[in-house]
Amino acid sequence: MTFADTSGWYSFLVPDDVFHQDAVDWMTAYTGVLLTTDYVVDETLTLLRSRGYGAKAVAFGNRVYGGAGGRVRLHYLTVAEIAAAWDVFRRYADKDWSFTDCTSKVAIEALGVPEAFTCDHHFRQFGTVAVVP
Repeated sequence: MTFADTSGWYSFLVPDDVFHQDAVDWMTAYTGVLLTTDYVVDETLTLLRSRGYGAKAVAFGNRVYGGAGGRVRLHYLTVAEIAAAWDVFRRYADKDWSFTDCTSKVAIEALGVPEAFTCDHHFRQFGTVAVVP
């Protein structure tokens, strides 16, 4: 299982993104389950729409909320995980991690996910997950 972050989704979906081809190549070769969270989906939908990719946002939402054939597993953060993410956000004030990054860190560690599909360098700073592509 691989955690799919906003930047991974975005790079995969947007052809003019600098990491698009790397993301497509990795996604094409990957046969496992992609784990993502409700916070990541929210951030991805918002990013796509705000950058003029409203149709891609709707297609992405349909894919994720439609189950994507079992390939995408959507994890809804619990109240306890959100509280833990808030602790991470406060504790790592020296980092530029978004709150969604902090929720991802908590979910990755709680669920024991070994790698993350992301183009966000912040995930390397976590020190607990391998980054792909």
